[in-house]
Amino acid sequence: MTDTIVRAMSASGGIRVLTCSVSGLAREICSLQQASATVSVALGRGLAGGALLGAQLKPGQRVALKFEGNGPMRKMIIEAESDGAVRGCVGDPGAEAEPQNGKWNVPDVLGHAGFLTVSKDLGMGGEPYHGMVQLRSSEIGDDLAYYLTDSEQVPSAVGLSASLNEEGGVALCGGFLVQALPKADSAEIDEMMQRIAGLPPLCALLQEGGPEAIMSGLFGGMAYNLLETREVFFRCGCSKAKVERALLTLGPDELREMGEKEQGADITCEFCRQRYRFDEAELAALAVRSPASAGV
Repeated sequence: MTDTIVRAMSASGGIRVLTCSVSGLAREICSLQQASATVSVALGRGLAGGALLGAQLKPGQRVALKFEGNGPMRKMIIEAESDGAVRGCVGDPGAEAEPQNGKWNVPDVLGHAGFLTVSKDLGMGGEPYHGMVQLRSSEIGDDLAYYLTDSEQVPSAVGLSASLNEEGGVALCGGFLVQALPKADSAEIDEMMQRIAGLPPLCALLQEGGPEAIMSGLFGGMAYNLLETREVFFRCGCSKAKVERALLTLGPDELREMGEKEQGADITCEFCRQRYRFDEAELAALAVRSPASAGV
């Protein structure tokens, strides 16, 4: 089944809703990360949230979410691009936390003290926009909703879910983003909030009918217009040339020392786990090219 995002607007123009199914994306990335069960659930939810925010970007734009907590997972980074590409990684993919009240304990694996930073590259050559909020509940959807409401001043509700199969891989993953726009009246908002509160489990809806089933469940009898359905997919974007540019920032002395003492360097991409090998001669050549080597 293709991973997709569906975007709709209430007929009044007051409420924007995006729903997504990213089961394949989450399954692939969690496998690459060799994520534990609880980390897979956390990362799956993060990927769904990132995909939903990415679906609102204009061509050429990119958004990055960085959750940093004091739990054993330490951090989670999600990046999404305007064309539907999404990627993600975590600090410690093997981290675990005991279930709480029969539920996956995402707050404990992430940590209850920390920050969510959202960076947006608007694709116009300027500095990216950065917004930051403290983690409120360390539930991925709740913290995203708090960021959107507090930092971007758009009242928002976010629901994210991921379930695992018997082998510990991601079975279903997806979610929704609901936002109240200036045209929304209080009655319309109240009706939507009641629909959200009474919504069946998201993974059950995904199993039943994908993101369209979540959309139908959210709007109920409220009139709405479907605006777009788009694919979501994994793409890393790393390359040896990009790794070279990162190495150049180390400076000539550190590059030479790395080559001489360690006989080269192995750099692994944190998103796709691709390994890039630089032997001693390559590091010596980079040391010559390093901007800091001028005049040495």
